[in-house]
Amino acid sequence: MAYVDAYVLPCAQDKVAAYRRLARKAGAVWKDHGALQYMECVADDVEPGKSTSFPRAVKAKPGETVIVAFVVFRSRAARDRINAKVMADPRLASLDPRDMPFDTRRMFWGGFKPIVEA
Repeated sequence: MAYVDAYVLPCAQDKVAAYRRLARKAGAVWKDHGALQYMECVADDVEPGKSTSFPRAVKAKPGETVIVAFVVFRSRAARDRINAKVMADPRLASLDPRDMPFDTRRMFWGGFKPIVEA
């Protein structure tokens, strides 16, 4: 079964277009190195919850939205190999975190083993 990396981050609503441009570049890099699927999603039906929610998880501020991204790999080993190549790829390695269209300090991510695939 596949392996999935998921990312959640806040993005200023007026920077979503810039984020989309960055995401297209990143998606091409991941796919070039062997990722099976790359998807970036912007919040559409996401409300702040009383104790937990996507906006609370990233400490979203007024004027920010939430981005959720997924990268699918053949396996955990493939993910580890591909991510190492992606991080070394000059198309992304040269990016300065201070110039990102989102707050990298409030981003979180993790790797997941699928348990159901329909």
